[in-house]
Amino acid sequence: MRAARIHEYGEPSVIRYDEVPRPVPGAGEVLIEVAAASFNPSEIGLRRGLLRPVFALELPYTLGWDVAGTVIEVGAGVRTPAVGDGVVGRVDTGGTAAEYVVAAAGTVVPAPRTIPLAHAAALPVAGLTAWQAVYEHAGLAPGARVLVNGAGGGVGGFAVQLARHAGAYVIATASPRSAAPVRQLGADLIVDYTATPLADALDGPVDALLNLVPIGAREAAALVPLVRPGGVLVSATVPVGVPADGAIRAAQFVVRNDPGQLGELVGLVDAGIVRVDVAGTRPLAELALLHKDAEAGRLRGKTLLIPAHAAG
Repeated sequence: MRAARIHEYGEPSVIRYDEVPRPVPGAGEVLIEVAAASFNPSEIGLRRGLLRPVFALELPYTLGWDVAGTVIEVGAGVRTPAVGDGVVGRVDTGGTAAEYVVAAAGTVVPAPRTIPLAHAAALPVAGLTAWQAVYEHAGLAPGARVLVNGAGGGVGGFAVQLARHAGAYVIATASPRSAAPVRQLGADLIVDYTATPLADALDGPVDALLNLVPIGAREAAALVPLVRPGGVLVSATVPVGVPADGAIRAAQFVVRNDPGQLGELVGLVDAGIVRVDVAGTRPLAELALLHKDAEAGRLRGKTLLIPAHAAG
């Protein structure tokens, strides 16, 4: 099979499209024919070697964490899913940027029935990050005012929808390129961060602020006054310091894999409550070019990677 792998850390040119043996599922595992993987910005840090303290990789390494596809073989002891089932999941060991991938059976869930199978690949990492930010760390309640900083990204699109589903009034930062899609996903107010300082755009402080952008210390400090006393500042990227008096609660987190939450997300998709907004698709063989475009700021939302066998 073909797989997009890195043999060393570095620039996008280190990504190669290699011919490798097709994996074989072991006990408790399933083999998935990949309909699509999806790109996550954190994979740039992985490729550069910036995540080595967290991910100890054995090189060469096949990129990709998100997968949607069809089960074509099951290992010993697997009762569900079955051969022929469409599934979606996050593979923590990576390897989804390929034509086939092995995953633990318990980490994948039935794919949504109401969208194309490939589109489900946009859900796992971005959707789970948004879910955990909105429900676990912010604990949004009906009527809360929430600011989603970075609503034009893949996580941001899901965060806007989940916050709206929680009954919150959603303020979203987005560039002019992303404003229309973010508005369609349910944001009540769009702030063009390229033209207007956040402090000037808000009509008073918010109850919760979800930071989804990798920002510097000065930008992070500027977010704190935007949250009311008793409110919460949640960051899925950098830690954000808050006053020691405890007037504002802060939470910085790294998304964890949770198939139960992913299954609930699938249910919301099939119920028409959450929309999977796919900004674009690329052939798997163009992953290096995709990394270049991401680093240059030319992407918005979720981009899917389609293996050659699934492109037809």
